[in-house]
Amino acid sequence: MSKQKVLSVQNLVVRYDKDPVIQHISFEVEEATMTGILGPNGAGKSTLIKAVMEILAKDSGWIRFWDLPLQKVRKRLSYVPQRESVDWDFPTSVFDVVMMGRYPHLGLFGRASRADKLIVEECLERVGLSELSKRQISELSGGQQQRVFLARALAQQADLYLLDEPFAGVDMSSEAAIIKILKEMQAAGKTLMVVHHDLSTVSEYFDKVLLLNRKKIAYGNTDTTFTQENIQTTYGTHIRL
Repeated sequence: MSKQKVLSVQNLVVRYDKDPVIQHISFEVEEATMTGILGPNGAGKSTLIKAVMEILAKDSGWIRFWDLPLQKVRKRLSYVPQRESVDWDFPTSVFDVVMMGRYPHLGLFGRASRADKLIVEECLERVGLSELSKRQISELSGGQQQRVFLARALAQQADLYLLDEPFAGVDMSSEAAIIKILKEMQAAGKTLMVVHHDLSTVSEYFDKVLLLNRKKIAYGNTDTTFTQENIQTTYGTHIRL
């Protein structure tokens, strides 16, 4: 039985100051898959994620989620930005950051219920940060900060997750903890798209890959798409598996 299409992108073009950053990209993502978005610096990986979430305006093309526009399904999507793009000096606690994931579900007056707080506590436990719930986010290590963002995404209870470099700047134990959680999410039927830079772990982490360099180079199952030829077309002939 064929899987449901979660995301459809057709002929997407995004420009910065009239300079095309991504050009005429088309692909479809099926449910319960984990796709690695790969490409060199400046290839448009983060731009693609932001355009899908309408954080950046597209120049042309169209995007649908479950055959619907973003406005109809926003609660079902969760976006995890690059850690470097966040002001970690902002005075807020770990618990409060994770509670932000519940905001789309809060009632008329925006008050968190006991059920919302329990969900936040469960998500913190899942990422191993229960004991740090009252800690200021500025006091955390890079790996802990990334796990806070993952807990916030978990608290949203979305169906499609878009993560921009979740493993950047984290230690090996944090990366192992994060990928374990992501794989558990996929096994539970969630769909994930992950901007990634470490080619050595691609075959282990992802069942699908999207290779970009301003345009789509290749997209498909990792075992047939993550090839030497496609990697060299994407990154240049100096790159070898």
